Amino acid sequence: MKKIFFSIAIIIAVIIGCKTNSKSSDSKNLNLMFESKSNSKVTGTATFTEKNGKVTFVAKISGLQPGIHAIHIHEKSDCSAADGSSAGGHWNPTFKKHGKWGVEEYHKGDIGNFTADEKGNGTITLTTDEWSIGGEDATKDILGKGLIVHQGADDFVSQPAGNAGARVACSAIIK
Repeated sequence: MKKIFFSIAIIIAVIIGCKTNSKSSDSKNLNLMFESKSNSKVTGTATFTEKNGKVTFVAKISGLQPGIHAIHIHEKSDCSAADGSSAGGHWNPTFKKHGKWGVEEYHKGDIGNFTADEKGNGTITLTTDEWSIGGEDATKDILGKGLIVHQGADDFVSQPAGNAGARVACSAIIK
């Protein structure tokens, strides 16, 4: 009888342990570092956190000229070119026109603009259910893409990419 009780206790402990572990895996995180491009001194970090079907993106960037800058997700996780061109164009899996996030048509990679202060530091945050980290829906999965910071502002009108200028920093969105 003691053996049966002990066996049942072990099985219950394993089940409880599995349930506890599955709750902690509901959140996915990516931490990225930017590489300077186009002879800039721009550096920084970006994080993507997926929880409850939403991804929160936070980028902290330094070394910029004060003012407005664009940031976009691009097609490829390739930052090998000195000017960042190896990352390809904007990530646009739904074949929409370039535009402002959440307004009419826009690419899934059209994150938007942020402002660098007088010291060249800027931060941007976006939370969306239109992205996933390694999800089954290719129109939402950001893995294998590139993250580009531009020299200037996105005008949200010019096609196909918003006329935001040189690519001054790049990061591959990979695990």
